[in-house]
Amino acid sequence: MKQQKKLGQANCFIPFEESMDNYALPEKFTFPFYYEPHPLSLLAAKKLQHYLETQSDWEHNFYTKEGEAEPAIGKMFGVLVVQTKDNCLGYLAAFSGKLANENHHAMFVPPVFDMLKDDGFFVTGVKVINKINQSIKSLEEDPNYFAYQQYLKEETELVETRLAFKRQQMKQDKNRRKAEREAARERLSPEAFKVLEQSLKDESLGHQYYYKQTVKFWKMRLAMTQKGLDVYQDQLDALKEARKTRSAGIQKQLFNQYVFLNHQKEEKSLYDIFLPTINDVPPAGAGECAAPKLLQYAFLHNLKPIALAEFWWGESPKSEIRKHGYFYPACRGKCEPILGHMLGGMSMDDNPMLKNPAEGKTIDIVYEDEDLVVVNKPADFFSVPGINIKDSVQVRMKQRYPEATGPLTVHRLDMSTSGLMLIAKKKEIHKNLQYQFIKRTIKKRYVALLDGDVEGEGGFIDLPHRVDLEDRPRQIVCFEHGKNARTKWEVIERSNNQTRVYFYPITGRTHQLRVHSAHPMGLNIPIIGDDLYGKKGKRLLLHAESIQFVHPVTKKAMHIQVDPEF
Repeated sequence: MKQQKKLGQANCFIPFEESMDNYALPEKFTFPFYYEPHPLSLLAAKKLQHYLETQSDWEHNFYTKEGEAEPAIGKMFGVLVVQTKDNCLGYLAAFSGKLANENHHAMFVPPVFDMLKDDGFFVTGVKVINKINQSIKSLEEDPNYFAYQQYLKEETELVETRLAFKRQQMKQDKNRRKAEREAARERLSPEAFKVLEQSLKDESLGHQYYYKQTVKFWKMRLAMTQKGLDVYQDQLDALKEARKTRSAGIQKQLFNQYVFLNHQKEEKSLYDIFLPTINDVPPAGAGECAAPKLLQYAFLHNLKPIALAEFWWGESPKSEIRKHGYFYPACRGKCEPILGHMLGGMSMDDNPMLKNPAEGKTIDIVYEDEDLVVVNKPADFFSVPGINIKDSVQVRMKQRYPEATGPLTVHRLDMSTSGLMLIAKKKEIHKNLQYQFIKRTIKKRYVALLDGDVEGEGGFIDLPHRVDLEDRPRQIVCFEHGKNARTKWEVIERSNNQTRVYFYPITGRTHQLRVHSAHPMGLNIPIIGDDLYGKKGKRLLLHAESIQFVHPVTKKAMHIQVDPEF
């Protein structure tokens, strides 16, 4: 390979200074949503990480500092290995979003569009919106507005109280008249009774008329108060509508300013890129991630993309699981549509998610009778058919037991997890076993090998979580909308900076054990081989090794165990 040389012009291209003779270029570009970093990407990342550790050009709160209230903001960084027209090999660096509250820093590629320019439409528009917000705040805090609100509330409560009292009086009077009428029917002459009946009727009509007049009076009184309040409310509504209109206009203008290139220099705006998607509107922050920034700079400056890698730097967020220094794929919600355009037509590594991971693998039958089966699912094997891959435990079981009734699979394991699964041959057996799962009388035990030394010997983890809507199938911890998730754990042994643990899931949420292992509020150590929440390996070292249940027919307590292969 040709020895590297520096480019003549000042730019964001950083040439490799060492000899590249020991590095072979990849045949295809990195598939950005699932990859092993290429050695050249690792070299570039190592250089960027050294810069982050030693630089003094800017200051960013990657970690929470003792005694300071400012929250830590970890950051995703990216490196793109590129090649110039004269075969000079180097890399570009980028960060997602802002760094140290700025969009521009030496060494890093610029944003696709700088919304923070002082004289730009975005900053100008935000200033106008901020003025509207201030006007809204001033009105909402106006003592007269508050007084009208309070007075209307008190008046409304008073009206309801008085009218309720009046209705109660009318009801009592009605009952009195009824009793009086019934008592007089026997003792009065027909003529006298008729006179009394008319008198009672007139009294009833009088009460109804008085009630209607009372309601009319109070409605007028409330309307006068409401009219005074409406003066303020109309102003607030007008301001909020102006804010909404201006915000929508700025947003659309912003979407059209983000224009992305592909390797053929074809342009496409953020708005047009997301228009065909299911949500048709770009999510917040779309276009600000590291990968699009890197590719945009490369295409603008005629640099050939060779390999891509992104890593997290700093403290993990409260919800997502991001580990300092770990490599992660591009997010799907924000980046997949953008990168679909930018990388269109380029020769890329195959999408491994389209390859059947179960090819050549068999399912071991651990226990079988005429009612049910217990199988040992291999790692990297779907429990049920996926979107692209249909081969699964469910499909294999249907092929093996074509006469079986019901759905067969009683529960699922993550594709990456190995271990025991219950299979029902009959519909009524399936229903019974599912009921046992619902009642949580089925006991399962998992064994896992964690990538570090866990603190403590055991306990419980309570961390609700839900799917990350912008990066499926990843899960995020969410105390507001997440589903309750609870796990009991205990340490088996420690060796070589690894910890073997037992997990006893009390609930059965998606990726529950992986999230509870890796999240800082859980064990804070990912399972070895976890390609979503830790570091990719040969396989995820998580195995469902034991299951206890009551046989639906014999009523015998069943306990089946298969030790892990790790």
